[in-house]
Amino acid sequence: MMELDSAPQLRDPVLIAAFEGWNDAGESATAGVDHLEREWNATPVGELDPDEYYDFQVNRPQVSIDDAGVRSIHWPTTRLSVAREIDAGRDVVLLRGIEPNMRWGTFCRELLTAADHLGITQIITLGALLADVPHTRPVPVTIAASDPEHPTKLGLDPSRYEGPTGIVGVFQDAATAAGYDAVSLWAAVPHYVAQSPCPKATLVLLQHLEDFLQLPITLDELSEQAEAWQHGVNELAEEDSDVAEYVRRLEEARDTVDLPEASGEHIAREFQRYLRRRDR
Repeated sequence: MMELDSAPQLRDPVLIAAFEGWNDAGESATAGVDHLEREWNATPVGELDPDEYYDFQVNRPQVSIDDAGVRSIHWPTTRLSVAREIDAGRDVVLLRGIEPNMRWGTFCRELLTAADHLGITQIITLGALLADVPHTRPVPVTIAASDPEHPTKLGLDPSRYEGPTGIVGVFQDAATAAGYDAVSLWAAVPHYVAQSPCPKATLVLLQHLEDFLQLPITLDELSEQAEAWQHGVNELAEEDSDVAEYVRRLEEARDTVDLPEASGEHIAREFQRYLRRRDR
């Protein structure tokens, strides 16, 4: 059972979660939670006992040495932190985890018990997958939600994925079954540049998260990293004619799908986002 260090009284809290592993192409989702932890000065409040869920030959503990020469071992696990200094009338609980190697059902139930203890009513998971998309175009984002109105609210296509799933899909399903307002945002990462990190995908996930929750998120540093990533991948593609031709074909296919992105509704959403950031 997860032991919480404290049980703070939170204001209309929302849980934002991401997991390392199959659900985290380019580490795009977990990098998003890492960014939020830093920007919102989140305070750790609890973690799972890793012995229950992880194979340590797959997820090995890490040894570190501090400035005084003292060695310590850090065990892989799933942790909760709380951000309370957000000027939005509500608090945020951040879940930064690792896809478990066993007991997925028990794992989800334990996390939902902690969520209930903290007064969570809304759960948002972030995910990223490898896909046939060009790096030169906006990162596609899809949404799965317990409320059918949420895709319309964000102007996103609902996920039509069928096939094997990871802990994000299982946790999303468990949260929905438990009565939570559950939302899952997924970014598509170009499979030919799958190396971590992928700040462009992280940026777009957090932009949609900001739009959905109406929470202020500082993204300037991440925007610069995304531009640098874009420039670097452009140079790599230009050095290989086969890759350049492949990207061109992906661009043609993507442009056909993305023609509606020039709609007035899309432009209005971008302008509203700009105004919110300018006011902050």
